[in-house]
Amino acid sequence: MAANKLFIGSLGFNVTEDQLRELFETAGTVTSASIIKDRDTDRSKGFGFVEMGSDDEAQAAISSLNGKELEGRAIIVNIAKPKEDRSSRPSFGGPRRY
Repeated sequence: MAANKLFIGSLGFNVTEDQLRELFETAGTVTSASIIKDRDTDRSKGFGFVEMGSDDEAQAAISSLNGKELEGRAIIVNIAKPKEDRSSRPSFGGPRRY
């Protein structure tokens, strides 16, 4: 995973992707900004991802924006971790064995 993709946590539920992009452009080039939404309600889940133009710009964004207030909440900014493979998780819905 590239070190230029950032996880943004503790977002207010009314923060827009445009606001996120605008904030992160203060640290460099933003190639994408997305807020993750609940598929049923279309409401923000309170986190998102921003992809910066380079690893250096991503580090600058972490340094300058982690803990910064956005819409009344201190946001969390760090390098995004690779998506967990869901097939490796234990399944609890299988048949019961007595």
